[in-house]
Amino acid sequence: MLPALEDSIERVSTDTIAGSGRRALVTGPHQDQPLVTAGAPPCAADAAAVLVHGRGATADGVVRLAEEFYRHGLALLAPQAERNRWYPNSFLAPVESNEPWLSSALQAVADAVAEANDAGISTDRVLLFGISQGACLVSEFDARNPTRYGGVVAASGGLLGPEPDPDRYDGTLDGTPVLVSGTEEDPQVPAERLNETAAVFERLGGDVTECIDEGDGHGASDADLASAGEMVAELLEGAPERGAPERGSANR
Repeated sequence: MLPALEDSIERVSTDTIAGSGRRALVTGPHQDQPLVTAGAPPCAADAAAVLVHGRGATADGVVRLAEEFYRHGLALLAPQAERNRWYPNSFLAPVESNEPWLSSALQAVADAVAEANDAGISTDRVLLFGISQGACLVSEFDARNPTRYGGVVAASGGLLGPEPDPDRYDGTLDGTPVLVSGTEEDPQVPAERLNETAAVFERLGGDVTECIDEGDGHGASDADLASAGEMVAELLEGAPERGAPERGSANR
């Protein structure tokens, strides 16, 4: 990891978030977990990336992976799941079987976006990036809360439930760039679900790219990280200076 990015990693407690004047609409197992931040401090950043880890992974781990597309001026916000999982069952299981963990997980993503908003970063400058179970969570969050985001990357994941119902989701992504990616033989994420997820995002008005590679790999590919980097670069291009320095170890 780049020294400047590693030195900037902090953990924001839920007490600090609650003290910002926002009140969580949902309480549950993930609301007691920290929000890991790195990169530019949100109050000085020109854009933000909300990073959602997969099952068995950590917020720290996905922040370190984001070094691949990190740029000066980008705030990184990574919620942490209780016991390193967002919900206990397969994402293909009935949605209700993953409650109350799922609603708590969606609230954790909403809180991370709101943390950026509270710092003056509008939602259309917030990239949502998820891997595996995190990609499923990001997909479901965006479909349930469609608006213009800075970008969406769902790597090896898709919408939840046995069969997505397009009529369940209403609103518009207003041209948000969306990447839905995976592999043809992934044993955890059927290619058909990637197709269904991409179709829902297109129906919601997203600018969708679907990339299904050969093989059975699972996770974020180099191409996924490169695509995230392109989205970040576009968000930061021509962004006005906010005048505060990057956070380093001397400011912690």
